[in-house]
Amino acid sequence: MKAVTQRVENANVTINATEFGAIEQGMMVLVGVTHEDTEEDADYLANKLVHLRIFDDENGKMNDSLKDIDGHVLSISQFTLYADTRKGRRPSYMQAASPEQAKSLYRYFNHRLEQQNIKVETGQFGEMMNVQLVNSGPVTIIIDSKDR
Repeated sequence: MKAVTQRVENANVTINATEFGAIEQGMMVLVGVTHEDTEEDADYLANKLVHLRIFDDENGKMNDSLKDIDGHVLSISQFTLYADTRKGRRPSYMQAASPEQAKSLYRYFNHRLEQQNIKVETGQFGEMMNVQLVNSGPVTIIIDSKDR
């Protein structure tokens, strides 16, 4: 699994011009799933994100985690994270998991965040979504469960 996380002041997702989810301070996370991913990959990503120290402490140093600041997560499924652009001009998405597998692991990932007392807002799996955010810093970090 891959996660592109951005430290945000606020973020929201709309579907058909209707707000579907919104957060204040926390992380906006794009989540991609590939064929080989398991619940172990989702556990790793959820735990890594909850404890990742990317928020400023009282001295302005990035020492605080999502838990430390009581931050929230806007989680968005994103199959395009597994785009292969090596050949031609049209990306191939063959490395992305099937919708059934991806949806199951995406939901499991969000559940694992919630089990750690993190408020999670989501988009709607498989829908065309518009995401808006104010990236604080900017801080953007890519995490791949295969790197563990």
